Amino acid sequence: FLVCFFFQEMEKLIACVHKRPDALCRLICFPWAGGGTLQLAQWGKLFSDSIEVFCIRFPGRETRLKEPFAKDMTSMVNEVTSVLLKELKKKPFAFFGHCFGSQLSFAVALHLKEKYGLEPVHLFISGANAPHSEGFLAIKSSPISDAKDEEILAYLKILGGAPPELLHNEDIRKQMVLTFREDIRVLQTFSFEKAEVDIPFSCDITCFNGSDDKVSDVQAWQELTSGDTCFYELPGGHFYLLEPSNESFLTKHITRCIENAGL
Repeated sequence: FLVCFFFQEMEKLIACVHKRPDALCRLICFPWAGGGTLQLAQWGKLFSDSIEVFCIRFPGRETRLKEPFAKDMTSMVNEVTSVLLKELKKKPFAFFGHCFGSQLSFAVALHLKEKYGLEPVHLFISGANAPHSEGFLAIKSSPISDAKDEEILAYLKILGGAPPELLHNEDIRKQMVLTFREDIRVLQTFSFEKAEVDIPFSCDITCFNGSDDKVSDVQAWQELTSGDTCFYELPGGHFYLLEPSNESFLTKHITRCIENAGL
């Protein structure tokens, strides 16, 4: 029964389109606010046999549409940790997150380190301010979760994360706005006080951003690890990573970093 329950929980939380049980390392991807597993789960096909890609599926969307949205960052961190812990103990893992996903991946990594002494071999951050930076505090105090639907829609259009063909459908549009709003609410419950802890990580951190994206304080990520921190700016806006040429750069670079981690 336990094995069956565990398998169900894995299937619910994880999208893995390309299973590689013999891979040396797992790359665990955390999507953006309002996002699902569609894009990042497909990365599984772009990596070599040495890397297996898991994409985290948040409650309230896709096959979890009937579930209530998460209420806070702690409950999301706890769910990801409890379902994945056994797998994370088995073989090395790296995290990739975009925007909201970066903050969640950081929060999960922090929890794993503090509670279980586990650490990713590499943390890949995309389109995100460091969690202790001014830029992130501004997002936390922004009234976006209480904004009108039209305002959120306009914001999504500016970011470029909502394909125009989907926005013509009213049901899809409403669901998209609702999901984005709920994810931002969760994001605003996350707080990380740098002063309270020593440097949390020793793994390398790589930060990717779109050249036209307004991400401030990205340099502050280097204060969170004793390892190396690298910064890359790729052409495009907030959703630069959806461009095939940028996707190709990301997957090749991530492969190189993981293979150089000396697993």
